[in-house]
Order: sequence, then structure tokens, then C-alpha cells
Amino acid sequence: MLGSASDANIAFADIRSLLLHLGFEERIRGSHHIYRKAGIGEKVNLQRAGDKAKPYQIKQVRGIILNYKSAGE
Repeated sequence: MLGSASDANIAFADIRSLLLHLGFEERIRGSHHIYRKAGIGEKVNLQRAGDKAKPYQIKQVRGIILNYKSAGE
């Protein structure tokens, strides 16, 4: 997930599980799954593309995880 080579092949269920494991709270509004976590100003908005997550949203999640990790939290 931290490499961008497979962004189009990441299952929606896998990215959802990762965010929940990292402590994000999920809110579902229609087809949008919105994730927030205290201490992180950005929200994550995911939508399904079949059984996969959309590649640009994987890139967004990766950026948040890397920024969060580099901040030492």
C-alpha cells in the first residue's frame, strides 16, 4: 500500500480495514465512506469502484499515513 504500483488493485475492504485498525471512525453517507481521526485534520473519503477502492483515493490515504508517521504519532 505504501508503494504506488498497485493503487488500482487494492480491495475496498482492505483499505477500510486498515483505516479502522489505525483508529479512524467511519461514517457512511450514500456511496461515500468518510473516515476521521482525532489529531488528523484531513478526512478520508472513499468510494467503491466495483470491489476495489479508487486509485486516487488510495494515494490520498497513503499521503495521510506517511504524514502521520513522519509526525511521530
